[in-house]
Amino acid sequence: MTSTGAVLAGLCAAMAELATPVRVYVAAGRFTEPDPDLPELVARIGLLLADMAADEAWRRFAPEYMPPSVPELCAALEPLETHEAAPFLARLATVDLYWPTHRHLPAEAAARAADRAVSLLGPDGSWWSNHDEAGGAVNGVSPFLDSVVAGTDGEHFVVALQVAPD
Repeated sequence: MTSTGAVLAGLCAAMAELATPVRVYVAAGRFTEPDPDLPELVARIGLLLADMAADEAWRRFAPEYMPPSVPELCAALEPLETHEAAPFLARLATVDLYWPTHRHLPAEAAARAADRAVSLLGPDGSWWSNHDEAGGAVNGVSPFLDSVVAGTDGEHFVVALQVAPD
């Protein structure tokens, strides 16, 4: 297996460990576009939002929902420091947005998977979220309560989305 194949397999496995039915949706992959940047990463967020919207659990609440455009999604994202990415990703997979006392995954398992994903994208990876941690604001990207974390190393990407009823 090539190095890029090993990275891709590792990312897919780590992200799959962070997914939970109906609440935490994930994606991992390798870009096919040359010189991908934020718009290509955001397009992957849009695809994950479309997957969530197609899920029967959510489609019935927002049957007409279409993910925001790439420029709208770009505007909703804030940069996330690499050292903040793993804890934020683990929290997204662990703590329910609507019921914070409810846990989706055990914290230790989520932390290990999140650490692995961040490590595979490397220290120079770029990370984004729809949360402005400093200001305490969230820029929603769906008609529900949501939280997005996405990262890329310029070749590979990961996206995690948690949705909760509003």
